[in-house]
Amino acid sequence: MERPETTLFMLMSLDGKISTGATDDFDVDLDFPLIDGVKEGLHQYYEIEQTTDLWSFNTGRVQEKMGVNEKDYPEKTPVSFVILDNNHLNEHGVRYFCARSDRFVLITSNIEHPAFSVKEDNLHIIYQKEPSLSEAFACLKKDYGCERLTLQSGGTVNSILLREKLIDHVDIVVAPVLIGGKDTSTLIDGPSLSKREELSELGVLELESSSVLEDSYLRLRYRVIH
Repeated sequence: MERPETTLFMLMSLDGKISTGATDDFDVDLDFPLIDGVKEGLHQYYEIEQTTDLWSFNTGRVQEKMGVNEKDYPEKTPVSFVILDNNHLNEHGVRYFCARSDRFVLITSNIEHPAFSVKEDNLHIIYQKEPSLSEAFACLKKDYGCERLTLQSGGTVNSILLREKLIDHVDIVVAPVLIGGKDTSTLIDGPSLSKREELSELGVLELESSSVLEDSYLRLRYRVIH
């Protein structure tokens, strides 16, 4: 394989929602700890997250929502972070990930991104005049030795990954809650299929493992059949 082997690892509700509402004011990391019947088993997701790959892919939009543009700089971790971003991270957010990462790789098509003014030994920038996640992932393996990559991006980017056949496994922790709302982000968002010829773009899954966790949580792991 000319790119890293990927796993989409997410926490979602039983109805597939990865947020608790339609705006950035809502977030499962902020809201699930407040909900009786959900908060009790939430720790299991974070414990499993600690066992995922040492390369992690996310987006600047998600990280802006998590407050990295204002947070104090964290301690160094052994994880290398890959962030797709054009205009959500400010200079502080870039330095936040430099402080946190073993290696920090930014993927951007914004030639004026604040990262270009940051000089840190572990900061690497993949600049693409024409955005291509396929090419960026190939670069991660060829130039940085990334063999396995955990995907934790939002529903819109997940849809691009799905359509470009860049998801190899799906590892989901299901929380015992129904959220609803057609405008609330789901595991896979993006444009709906509009032609039957597009059915080949579906992500057909083969169950690899399943486990019943404590407090009515589930963990489901699938292989994506491309």
